[in-house]
Amino acid sequence: METPEIILEKTITIGAHKIHKTFLQKAILAFIGGAMISLGYLLYVRVAASGMDNLGAFAGFVGASVFPIGLIVILLAGGELITGNMMAVSAAFIAKKISIKDLLNNWLIITLFNILGAIFVAYVFGHLVGLTTSGHYQKEVIEVAHAKLSANPFQAFLSGIGCNWFVGIALWLSYGAKDGMGKILGIWFPVMTFVAIGFQHSVANAFIIPAAIFEGAAGWGDFLNNFTFVYLGNIVGGAIFVSLFYYLVYSKKS
Repeated sequence: METPEIILEKTITIGAHKIHKTFLQKAILAFIGGAMISLGYLLYVRVAASGMDNLGAFAGFVGASVFPIGLIVILLAGGELITGNMMAVSAAFIAKKISIKDLLNNWLIITLFNILGAIFVAYVFGHLVGLTTSGHYQKEVIEVAHAKLSANPFQAFLSGIGCNWFVGIALWLSYGAKDGMGKILGIWFPVMTFVAIGFQHSVANAFIIPAAIFEGAAGWGDFLNNFTFVYLGNIVGGAIFVSLFYYLVYSKKS
């Protein structure tokens, strides 16, 4: 494992590199990122719902333990995820390697195509294929979505902070690991933790809430309201609780 000072340098370099991709590269990788996170959530739904009768409350933990596959694929195989960029690109901005325009442009493109990838999985694989439309699977989707929507704006914001604090840590550990297994473990445990706790991830919610919408159990206004406050919390969790805090501690300027 690299030292925190070296991890910070890597994070800044990676964050600065992200803004130099072309629009098409950003769009494709962000669509993949949104889809991979959503497929991880779809796996959560299938596993948790299948274990309802035998595992009870423990079924949610088992589901949380398989959810990290989405971020593992993104970081090891290729993909762009806005919650990760809230941490990495922010680090480059804090280090004055990129401008605020660069940061906001990156966030806008990645966010848009993450959402498209998430809704694609919810509709095509969830609704059309039928993986979220019947029995325990439909019930799990609706219950999880309603749990997300039941949070008031302040709760959603705070939950978003908690989520992206862990996601940012997952990236941090992945960047610091020296081999593939180290990266997988570094991603796995923080992501599993935020899912098991129940913190809210804006892109994951862009899958689970539309999946409930396609089953007639929620509305698009509900989704937009939830997404806004969770997204803002995700920014604080990644950009401040990880990037800024670690920069203040580990930057050579300190």
